[in-house]
Amino acid sequence: MNVEKRHIIKTDNLPQRKHPRLKGYDYSENGYYFITICTDNMKCYFGSVGRGLAPAASNEEYAKVFEIFKVKLSVYGKIADTQIEQLVFRYPFICIENYVIMPNHIHILLSLNEKSAGACPRPTIMDIICSFKSITTRLCNQVSNISGRKIFQTSFYEKIIRNEKSLQNAWQYIDENPRKWKNDQYYK
Repeated sequence: MNVEKRHIIKTDNLPQRKHPRLKGYDYSENGYYFITICTDNMKCYFGSVGRGLAPAASNEEYAKVFEIFKVKLSVYGKIADTQIEQLVFRYPFICIENYVIMPNHIHILLSLNEKSAGACPRPTIMDIICSFKSITTRLCNQVSNISGRKIFQTSFYEKIIRNEKSLQNAWQYIDENPRKWKNDQYYK
């Protein structure tokens, strides 16, 4: 009898990956979620942040106060933008409350509103974001005539919004993100 020797890998020496989701939480529950999706290796696939002035700025002081920072979307950024907008058609029980596409990450504030008729079990936040990332990646690769390029990091970050103050903070963070780009933790 031939007994094959197997090498056992000791997991004690391997880094332990922290599970990013709240244990025991049902991510198909109604409520608000603040999502951050990063690009693979933080590459700036989605565009750049530029600066402009508000129209009719008459003096220098006024112009500084009303300086506008905008994200200039690349082709990939425009694809991501379209796919975010399409989420409400794929998943009629969600609402995209606010979002911003930054050069190397995306913030989405979304809400799950009601149980969907016919979907059993109801798709979770993970299902929704996985679908978005998959379709966006496929379309970006088609535009570039490349197959197999990874656009996004494997996972994503989410925060469950539990009160009005957190909701306002998430909304404000999204609105101010382009203006604060150079101080952003994801800035490259």
